[in-house]
Amino acid sequence: MAISLSLTTANVILNGFFEDNSFVSGVEASSADAEVFQALSVAPDAAVFPHLARWYKHIASKGDAIASLKTAEAPAAAATEAAAEEEDDDIDLFGSDDEEEDAEAERLKAERLAAYQAKKAAKPAGPAAKSMVTFEVKPWEADTDLDELQKLVKGIEMDGLVWAQTGQKIPIAYGVCKLQINATVEDAKVSTDDLTDKIMEFEDYVQSVDIAAFMKL
Repeated sequence: MAISLSLTTANVILNGFFEDNSFVSGVEASSADAEVFQALSVAPDAAVFPHLARWYKHIASKGDAIASLKTAEAPAAAATEAAAEEEDDDIDLFGSDDEEEDAEAERLKAERLAAYQAKKAAKPAGPAAKSMVTFEVKPWEADTDLDELQKLVKGIEMDGLVWAQTGQKIPIAYGVCKLQINATVEDAKVSTDDLTDKIMEFEDYVQSVDIAAFMKL
């Protein structure tokens, strides 16, 4: 009875095999590697099947020499292949997706995928991308209390937002000053548009809000 597995299942099995082996058989590329390489219709996704992709890239680098690997059959290997052909229970790793998959292969597929996901989850995440944003907040009147305005602005709290300790009063004209204040934001968590809208909600104090500078950290 032949057991046919989908290409995805075969990739899972092969990826697990090449995690601990460099080649299909032995310590160098052979006809067995050439046959498996020819059976793969497309290059495996390195993000999902890193070990299989490494092996595939190495075999592909041989170019036309792949054909010579396929025909260079050692006597011992030929004998092994002949014996394998006499077995009734041969396994076709690259059968049709429409054929029913063996329960044992499904179990192995689930185990390999679970192990890969666990290893991926265990990798430490890189530092979050951050930016420094300089806001310029223009009040309505010269007598607007900028100290109070600064307290209101710094009172805005969002996950991934850190305000500078103090802002600056920048003269504009006719005795009017604007408030300039910096904030450090995590790009994935804080939208500058949302933050601007929150500052504009202090409508009794704020006439306009501009971003004077934006710098990636």
